[in-house]
Amino acid sequence: MTDLKAACDAVLSGVTSGTPRVPGVVAMVTDAESDIYSGAAGERRLDGTPMTEDTVFAIFSTTKAIAGTTALQCVEEGTLDLDAPAKDYAPAIGNLQVIEGFDDDGQPRLRAPKSDVTTRQLMLHTGGFGYDFFNKTYSRMAQEHGQPSVVTGSRAAIETPLLFDPGEKWEYGSNIDWLGQVVEGIRGKRLGAVMRERVFDPLGMGEIAFTRTGAMKERTATVHSRGADGSLTPMDDFALPDNPEIDMGGHGLYATVPEYMKFIRMWLNDGDGPYGRVLKPETVEWAVQGALVPPQKVTMLPGVIPSLSNDAEFFPGLAKDWSYTFMVNSETAPTGRPAGAIGWAGLANSFFWIDRQSGFGGYWATQILPFGDPVSFPGYLEFETAVYQAMAAAKAA
Repeated sequence: MTDLKAACDAVLSGVTSGTPRVPGVVAMVTDAESDIYSGAAGERRLDGTPMTEDTVFAIFSTTKAIAGTTALQCVEEGTLDLDAPAKDYAPAIGNLQVIEGFDDDGQPRLRAPKSDVTTRQLMLHTGGFGYDFFNKTYSRMAQEHGQPSVVTGSRAAIETPLLFDPGEKWEYGSNIDWLGQVVEGIRGKRLGAVMRERVFDPLGMGEIAFTRTGAMKERTATVHSRGADGSLTPMDDFALPDNPEIDMGGHGLYATVPEYMKFIRMWLNDGDGPYGRVLKPETVEWAVQGALVPPQKVTMLPGVIPSLSNDAEFFPGLAKDWSYTFMVNSETAPTGRPAGAIGWAGLANSFFWIDRQSGFGGYWATQILPFGDPVSFPGYLEFETAVYQAMAAAKAA
């Protein structure tokens, strides 16, 4: 796969040496058996230690698919009914009300929801939750009423009002943090312990956790802020908390990219891992299918807090669905990704995709805010395109 290596190396070199640039990137591609490309370029911190393949990243929302996997295991075992009220497993979610705006004094106007939130709705992001960096109501709740950011890892950060009645529409938000609470209620232990026992150990995933070891801390990449002029500033004081109050299933994990590739391989192998089965093949088959009910659909993510996110969307103009719990592109993407492939992203501009039809997937990791970075995001799309072109060339040869 010489062409694959040359093509991918060129993309990594381009994004780390151009103007503007990314500080550093790790990118990998795997087939069902093993990694077929692995590259690192640039630095962990601007003008600092070189980026290496064993660098640790805050993987943000690429945590979601792993939390989703632990919920799917509960469904398989018959301990989780996706259509029962989620409060049956996580009682606190039953206390939340719907916010209908603010009164003349700026106080939130709240009412009881018309129905209970279900776990299926949590997995599909139709439960009624959002994020303050994508939603003006939550942003106002943060600014005027002290609603904590989810990056605090606090329970108060998810005990927020619902933005609409459960099931009404798709809105991306803290649903999967609540899904983690559902899993904890079923298993009777912290989500991180459940992941270790039921996902990480069967897949041989070592350096991935909500709380870093000392060795992981030493190899953690710094998150950088992109200025309007394209400049980069290291955010040395910004990090997801180790030992968080709750294990945030929506975004809280730290990991190296090689560890995440093992998770991608599990999906390519119909749920099987080197040290045990994680999901049944039939679970994998239905979990990757788009499951939104029209008119629900995946929409553009509006950058409400500019320091955290730009307006961002995968493949504008193409139909996109949501599954358990990934984005599904309903049409062939410009990169070559076929309809029915799955993937998602993390806030600090990390991205992955899993193409079960073609038998490979990849991950691109940078640590830059805001999301939708004008260098990293196009760089990722260029990387994915290069992979598909090289694979097509190898097949034709």
